[in-house]
Amino acid sequence: MHQFIKDTALELGFDDCGIARAEHLAVDAEFMQLWLKEGNHGTMHYLERNFEKRTDPRVLVPGCKSVVVVILNYYHTHAQPAGSPKIARYAWPATDYHTVIKAKLKLLEKKITDTYGSNIVNDSAQHSFTDSAPVLERRWAQKAGLGWIGKHTQLISNKSGSYCFIGVLMLNAEMEYDTPVADRCGTCTRCIDACPTKALNGKSLDARRCISYQTIENKNPIAPEFRELLSGYMLGCDICADVCPWNKKRAIPNSTHELKPTNEISEWNADDWRNLTSEDFNRTFKKSAITRAGYNKLKENIHFVLKNNELSG
Repeated sequence: MHQFIKDTALELGFDDCGIARAEHLAVDAEFMQLWLKEGNHGTMHYLERNFEKRTDPRVLVPGCKSVVVVILNYYHTHAQPAGSPKIARYAWPATDYHTVIKAKLKLLEKKITDTYGSNIVNDSAQHSFTDSAPVLERRWAQKAGLGWIGKHTQLISNKSGSYCFIGVLMLNAEMEYDTPVADRCGTCTRCIDACPTKALNGKSLDARRCISYQTIENKNPIAPEFRELLSGYMLGCDICADVCPWNKKRAIPNSTHELKPTNEISEWNADDWRNLTSEDFNRTFKKSAITRAGYNKLKENIHFVLKNNELSG
């Protein structure tokens, strides 16, 4: 079953797959309690909820014995015109990555249940996830042998670096499990040194200081102390990933046709973004991950970035 699942995942277009035993993440639970207590999550109050489910998949999905983890490379080398407000690579596809991964996970589940029976999943509970439920995906990826969590707090894949999406499928069956991957960042601190807002300390992320948080999750205008530190980003940020030596060694353009970049992002200049209307936004990005920020938030971010560009130019 172990090898069948991994082979099938690759046949369906995932870039890698690993399987871990479902268990309580005691160390992560202790770390997360302190991280939340210190307020590092900012206004992301959903992280405070469902704590037991977040740290133990057996609570989240009754009967769960195994955690199947898949990753999908999203790296690309497309560039925006000089002076345009920047968008992190993950948000370039015309189709939201949640939609892409959920569809592939559904196919994977069907092939597993067709082969091993429907009882292998708990149909009375959600059991497949991608960045939208109380699941510590990066930790499960590490435990499933797919990589390690770098000092920038992202998963660094053994095969393709840290530009990857993670999907999880929880099964009610025991099987052979993969060996967790040890940390391989060593003494490197390039991501920490490169972060303009000092959001990283080598052990965790202060989300309140993260450019991605400020441009997406923080529904209020970007805090004044960070407006001049956006480094041109209006949505998300790739700075810590771009400087990572593992990405320089292993990141290769993805071959997933569903992750084809939106043409307008490659073409629009600063004026196009400055003049973006709600109609343009809804037409161009209606199926994109960019919609998470929303039109009004994106326009505010564009204003701050272009103002910085004018001051620096």
